[in-house]
Order: sequence, then C-alpha cells, then structure tokens
Amino acid sequence: MSEIMETLIRRGFLWQSFEIYGGMAGFIDYGPLGNGLRRRIEDLWREFFVVNERAVEIDTPTVCVEDIFIASGHATSFTDVAIECKKCGRVFRADHYIKEKLGIEADETIESVKEIVESFDLKCECGGEFDEPKPFNLMFETKIGPGKGKKGYLRPETAQGIFIAFKRLADYFRDRLPFGVAQIGRAYRNEISPRQGVIRLREFNQAELEFFVHPKEKTHPGFDTYANDRVRLVDKNGNEYDLTLKEAVEKGVIINQILAYFIGKTRRFLLKAGIDDARLRFRQHRDDERAHYASDCWDAEAFTSYGWIEVVGIADRGDYDLSSHSRFSGEDLSIFVPFSEPVKVRRKKIIPKMNKIGPAFRQKAKKVVEMLSSIEAKDADYVELDIDGEKVRVDREFFDIQEVEEEIHGEKVVPHVIEPSFGLDRITFAVLEHSFDKDIVDGEERRVLRLKRWVAPVQVAVLPLLSKGDFEAKAKEITVMLKAAGIFTEYDDSGSIGRRYRRFDEIGTPFCVTVDHQTFEDNTVTIRDRDTTRQIRIGLDELIPALKELLSTEKDISEFGVIFKE
Repeated sequence: MSEIMETLIRRGFLWQSFEIYGGMAGFIDYGPLGNGLRRRIEDLWREFFVVNERAVEIDTPTVCVEDIFIASGHATSFTDVAIECKKCGRVFRADHYIKEKLGIEADETIESVKEIVESFDLKCECGGEFDEPKPFNLMFETKIGPGKGKKGYLRPETAQGIFIAFKRLADYFRDRLPFGVAQIGRAYRNEISPRQGVIRLREFNQAELEFFVHPKEKTHPGFDTYANDRVRLVDKNGNEYDLTLKEAVEKGVIINQILAYFIGKTRRFLLKAGIDDARLRFRQHRDDERAHYASDCWDAEAFTSYGWIEVVGIADRGDYDLSSHSRFSGEDLSIFVPFSEPVKVRRKKIIPKMNKIGPAFRQKAKKVVEMLSSIEAKDADYVELDIDGEKVRVDREFFDIQEVEEEIHGEKVVPHVIEPSFGLDRITFAVLEHSFDKDIVDGEERRVLRLKRWVAPVQVAVLPLLSKGDFEAKAKEITVMLKAAGIFTEYDDSGSIGRRYRRFDEIGTPFCVTVDHQTFEDNTVTIRDRDTTRQIRIGLDELIPALKELLSTEKDISEFGVIFKE
C-alpha cells in the first residue's frame, strides 16, 4: 500500500489537501495526472449511462434548502453513531472503531453500540472511557443569505436535485417511461473520523443515474445484452453465487430484471475502466444496513489494500422520493400513463344537487361541487371535505349516487426509481491499485501502471533520442501535430531514453513515440508499447490514425508494423 501511495503522490496523481497547513482528514487534491484519469473515467461513465441509455444529464446546485432534506428523510435519518472519549475528547464513528478494535460487525444503532462498549469494556486509544453513544448527522449545515438567513445543507448526494426537477424532466421526456436522468458532481458528508485516505472523504465526486420506471414494469428492453454475463454475487445472508444474470433473476437471487440489467451494465463499465474482474463482486445489502429509502440494494465492491470497498450502489428506491417530495411540497409528481386500448369500467359516481348546494354553502358552493365530483363515491350518509383547511360536512341530501360506465384511457402513477450511484474517487483509486504492477526490464525492476489505454491521463509521450537541436525540433513538431489531432501528448527530453521510458511507464502512458536517426532518413518514428516494451517503426503519415486506433482498442502494435525490438 505504501509503495502504491508513494508512487501516486510523487507522480502527481493524489495529494493531501491543505498540506502546508498540516492537512485535514477526509479531503484530497487531484494532481494533474489524477485529475486527468478521473475525468476520463467520467467520460467513459457518460458513454455507458447517458449516451447509450434513454437518459439526459443535468447539473443542479450543491447547496440546497433545508426543506428538501426534511422531505427526503436526510434531516433525521442520515446519521451515524458517534462515541466521544471523556478523557481526550476524540470522537470516533462507533461501528468502524468497534470493528477495528474488536473485529465485531456492530449494528448501526445506539443500543447495539452501547451494549458492545459496556460488554467488552471498550476504551479509547488513550485509555479513557467513552461517553454515551450519540447520533451524528452527516450533512454539512450552512446559512443561505445575510442575517439569520435560511438554513441549508451541502448536498450529501446528487440525487435530490433530480427529484426536485422531476416535473420539468417528465415534460422533457413527454411523460413516457422509462427514462433516466444523470448528474455528475460534488457531494459532501461530514464523516465523523475518516481514516482511509481516498476511501472515506468528506468532499467527493459522484456519478448518479436516476432511472424512472413504471411500478409494475421493472424490466429493461436492453436486458438481453447482459443476460448471459456471469457475475459473482453475495446475497444479504452471505450466500455466494456464480451465476449469469438471467439465472440470478430466474432463481430470485436478484428480485427484478432492471436491477440485474444495471448490475450487468455496471460490471462492464468497471471492467472497461480497469477494475480487475477477479477482484470484483456484487453484494446485497443486509436488512439492517439498507438505506431508509431503498427496498433493495446491491453494492459493486472492489478488493483493494483496504479490503473489499464499495465503489457503486445500485438501489431500488421505489416511489419513496417522489411521493415524499409530493407530500411535502404539495406538487403532483405523478405521470399519466395511457393504456394501449381504452378500458371500460363501471363505478359509482357522486352527482351534486346544484339547486341545494348553492343556497346552503354560499361562497364555498363551487369548491364543494368540484370536490364532490372528484372523489370516489361510497354508500354513506355524508362525506367530509377539507376546504382551505376547514372540515366541511356534506349530508346525503345534497348529492345522489349513480352507477355509471366510463372509458378509462390510462392511469396516473408515481414512478419508481432505480439508482446506480458511483463513487468516482473510489473507482479511480481502485483502478490505480489494480493497474499497479512491477516487472523486470533489462535486468532492472520497473514500476508500471497498466491503465486501460482509453483512460490513461497521458496517452502518448514524444521523445527525441538525443538532446540535440534537430531531434528536439522534430519531436516538438510531432507533439504539436498529435495534440492538434486530439491526442493528449507530452514531450520529454530530460535524461537518458531508458529513464524516460520508465518515467512514462510509471504514470501509465500506453505509447512512446521516439525520434531517432532514421527519422531524418525516411520520415519514420518508433512506437513503443508500455506493457510489452516491444517497438515498431511507422511512417509519420500513418502515425495519427494508428495511434487513434490503438488508443481506442486493445489491438497489438504488431498489427501496424513489424516488431523490430522486443
């Protein structure tokens, strides 16, 4: 672990934030290479979950008013249990501290934590006793505006902005389900005691897709694309399976087809980003760990030096969010879904007696008539209406009940939401760790990042064989040419050619282009492959199309020229 982190820090992938002021746990800086890698992973995510899905991408504020999180449940339910030392004052996240010190998986409840602390006489690292366990809300609180302002929070997830904009989005999609809405951006969680570097951050990057579906149709037209993919699954009871997604749905291991679809799509995305399939699994949440809004949830977990870490959560949120925001805001967040053919139904209907309602209810008469006409008829002596906050009793003498036959052309439904939520920082770190390798080249140990070509932050390095005017000028000319073609290229003339190769191997650059003596004889250069160190010679007029094809595929360089150096 220390060897990997030393490389990432030294080479400009990740740094500690606020370093010259002593740093602060839970915050990191992305250096030039780390930022480039994460951005390429984001672009790959868009390819999978926006471009190749019935989805759009939006961008909403990171600061949100309190009302949103009261409705969503975060104001009361988004908590961890904290324990504070009476002696030194340090505060720990209880379940993490208990697991670290005792190896016990604690339920995330105050009662469970209290019982374990007392039973095992658990002490702080300083030897002090802990105070009573307390809930700690993980949201960062802020004030919006001057003076007393309006209470707000930094968003703990990007999802809520999508739910708030649902009416506009449904209109954009012409109320036709299913459809997806994606958002990539920063989210914030005031973690109690983050101790795992890039794994547990207080400010982090998320990519989320909210996929809105009909409550009775949890299928996906693209399921066949992934149906035969074999996936490693661990259910909520700890049972392990090696099944195709089709088998997992048929056996009830995964409860519906659309969850299986997004598990399949997520797996392929992670593999293309550079996660090792042998170190990837999908684990179902236990009943006691599932979020308050989820009816089911599966985590994509990658094995790293920190153990198994969650990199993606795929949740069936049901209609929790839209129903809750509808209730708190008073806005109708349902969608009218037309039937393929009208359906005839018989029902009882209230027929208001206009000549009696007018004189009896005066100013309220219009609203009484409207409400009587809209509610379901029941055989009762009276109905009670809520008119402007006032309970109004309407006796049977003011209306008749008739049985009528009507044509129903559709129904109003509150869509359910399937949410694949991606932790981009964790994915980036897992890709780096899974790509880190060492081998022996020319009798020396070499560190190499075997990044997928399409996510490498530096795609090509152009190197003059000698630090001489003609060599340098030609190499710089080629660098400009490759950059103009949209290939992220770096020029380097510092040190021996072997040392420069090692430098770019270590940051994951797939190909090095070298200007040598023969370049001035026949207008050719060499292309060196990072993973095999083999080289071919190619004409400058063929260089750009060859590199573009190599960078977007896993083709061997031998397909573009004769290997002349192993």
